[in-house]
Amino acid sequence: MQFPGTWMTESGSMAYRVVPKCACSTIGQIMFYSDHGAFYDGDIHDAAEGLLKWPIEAHRPAIETAIASRSTCVFTCVRNPYARILSAFFDKIAGIQRTGKRYRGLMVPQIMQRYGVDVGSPDNGFDFDQIRSFRRFLLFARDTIRFKRPMEPDIHWMAATEFVTTVIHNGGRYDAIFRTEDFNAGMGRVIEQAKPPVPVNVAEMPRFNESAAHGPKRLHRISDYFDDLSRHLMWEIYHRDFKLFRYDFDDPDNGAPTGKIDLDEVHDRLSW
Repeated sequence: MQFPGTWMTESGSMAYRVVPKCACSTIGQIMFYSDHGAFYDGDIHDAAEGLLKWPIEAHRPAIETAIASRSTCVFTCVRNPYARILSAFFDKIAGIQRTGKRYRGLMVPQIMQRYGVDVGSPDNGFDFDQIRSFRRFLLFARDTIRFKRPMEPDIHWMAATEFVTTVIHNGGRYDAIFRTEDFNAGMGRVIEQAKPPVPVNVAEMPRFNESAAHGPKRLHRISDYFDDLSRHLMWEIYHRDFKLFRYDFDDPDNGAPTGKIDLDEVHDRLSW
């Protein structure tokens, strides 16, 4: 059994399938705190101790056993596709990373050359046409996902269902799937079910946004970035996310869900 992208507390109280751009830094830190009573000193994505991670081979047997035996609370978190793809654009395309460099080296210059995307720079205060550049980036993102050109799709703009499905395909089952838009309540329910060694009050936990302050701020409301063609591309890429996680496709500014996530439906649809 394989569970890529999965983190689990050392105590085995909970296992989390990471979905990029869906509060994963905050969730990881809460998990770390729930075992140790303190937060990880640094970016939780860099932690090699204090939290079990599937990419670390020595951690895999414990994760596999816990999920297969259903002895741990397995959960994940999703986000409105409109807000998520915008977050990916401003962080990974327009922003400067923690290293002080652009994300993935030559990827951004390639997008600028091939798709006419302009993302400004720290030197000019990231002065660029955000709407025009985002729409061109969205075409690039669609091409990577549908045609795998000019490169393989990046995890930060792949559909959330592509990540969620890995647990299901490999014999696991989610006990909870909640949304970033209702984070406190959703994570709170996970904590109640997991009963970790260290009590956690989710409402009092800080938010960890490792990409904050590394790039430009979004200047417009969400719907301004999505014209008719952009929305067509969004449906092409994220239709399963909109349907399964009950998000409003017709109104990009409506972050509220249109209904409850049906775990049975998710497992049924993503088991194919």
